[in-house]
This record gives sequence, structure tokens and C-alpha cells, in this order.
Amino acid sequence: RLVSKDGRCNIEFGNVEQSRFVFLLDIWTTILDLRWRYKMTIFISAFLGSWFLFGLLWYVVAYIHKDLPEFNPSINHTPCVENINGLTSAFLFSLETQVTIGYGFRCVTEQCATAIFLLIFQSILGVIINSFMCGAILAKISRSKNRAKTITFSKNAVISKRGGKLCLLIRVANLRKSLLIGSHIYGKLLKTTITPEGETIILDQVNIEFIVDAGNENLFFISPLTIYHIIDKNSPFFHMAAETILQQDFELVVFLDGTVEATSATCQVRTSYIPEEVLWGYRFAPIVSKTKEGKYRVDFQNFSK
Repeated sequence: RLVSKDGRCNIEFGNVEQSRFVFLLDIWTTILDLRWRYKMTIFISAFLGSWFLFGLLWYVVAYIHKDLPEFNPSINHTPCVENINGLTSAFLFSLETQVTIGYGFRCVTEQCATAIFLLIFQSILGVIINSFMCGAILAKISRSKNRAKTITFSKNAVISKRGGKLCLLIRVANLRKSLLIGSHIYGKLLKTTITPEGETIILDQVNIEFIVDAGNENLFFISPLTIYHIIDKNSPFFHMAAETILQQDFELVVFLDGTVEATSATCQVRTSYIPEEVLWGYRFAPIVSKTKEGKYRVDFQNFSK
């Protein structure tokens, strides 16, 4: 199938002529799309690399100014940075400078303009690195893709009569009490078609209109909804029957778009159904009931039954 049950797209790109450099131009999106293990590797490497690089620069400043113990500085000698005795102490000073720890043991003096410039440059660059990497982590955590995982579709679609009309029905539920604002549900039927000119079109897309009793726009998505597609003469399912549906070659992809109430970010949830997952002549079991205390209870054990 093109779209898995959890919404991931089964497709790969080959022989792309575009240079990979264009992905570096949009480094923000590239970082956000990375998997967590690669993102954390970049996160740690960015900080450790900058600390070590500036540690080397601080060591060079101390070496040029002859502040290190091997030069046997005089008692009246004023170093550029107090208490830098080697590469390790230079690294520790770089770390303290960039993350603004400020232990007070090592500090810059007014002896060297180079050291003052390096301090300012590292402080500014440290703020940029910290803002970018922490922002990337926060954006990754709060992506609407994670909110989509709490929207679930029924394992199967069913075909039965509803309101005297033959319909294809799918059940969808919001597992959180927070709503999706402005939700909209639609579908695409993917199949291979042959044009009158003899051209074979793989993954030809046909629009599938779904209806919800509460209306297609601005769904009150607090409890599970049953969406349905009316099988009439304009429907691609019109020429199918219970005996022939398993012989068909199609994939029904269902989309749910909405805005996350908590973050105002747009969210899309996807799933798909192949002929073996469309059951003809079935109905969904009821799952909403009312308790003695007056609350409405949703039994998700029967969600896909």
C-alpha cells in the first residue's frame, strides 16, 4: 500500500538531480525532519564542538601572551585570562563562558584586547547556538505530527445501508479531550487506470467525498464519529459488489485535517484501506453509552468491532 495504517507514506525518491546542498539551505526543516538519534547527536556535537574550539582559541591566546606556567611568568605578569594553566583549564573556561556559569575562579582581564573580543564573540555565538538547538528540540517535541497519533481510525471500513442508501462507513475517534478545531475529512481512491489513449496511470487519484451527520466542516470532535460515503452513480464503488470487491485493486486513503486547540498548529492524520479491509454487509458495534451518574462513556474495546 502507498499509505500505511498509521499514516506513513511508502515511497522513495530515486535519481534526484537536485543537489543535496539545497537541503542545507533550509537547515531548520532538515534538522526538524531528522530522527531523534541524529538530532541528539547534532545537539551534543554542536555544544561540545564549540566548547572545544573556543577552548583551543583561549589556549592560543594564553600561549601567545606567555601566560602558561611553562613560560615561568614573573610575579608582576598580568595574564589575559586568570588561572589558565593548560588546554584542560582553557576548555573549562570556554565552557563557563558559553553557558554563563561564572564560577569566578577564571576571568578575563583588561590586559588583552584579543581576549575581550574573543569573549564577546563566543558569548554571541553561544546564544545563537543555544537558541537554534533548543528551539529545534522544542519544535520537534511540539510538532503536530505527535498530536496526530492520538487520532485513530477503525481497522476496517464497512459497506452497509444508512438512511436507506448504500454507504461506505469508517469510524474515527479523538483520544484526547482537547478538540481539533475546523476539522475536515476527505478521501482519495488510488488505483491503476488505463486512459483511452492506452497510457497506464499508476496511483491515479479519485476524490471521495465523506459525509458526517454533524456536518463536514467544524466537527464537534469530542466523541467518535462515523463518516460515510454514499455509493451512488458518481461513486467509484458503484460498479463493485460483495462478490467482486476482493478482486479489485485499489487503496482508499482517508485524511483528517484540523487545527490543534492547544498550539494552533495544523495537523493531518492519514490512514488507508485495501479491498481486504472493506467488509460488505457489516455494521459497527455501538460504543457510546450513558452511565448512571449521567456521564457519557465511550467503550474503545468495541471501536473496530
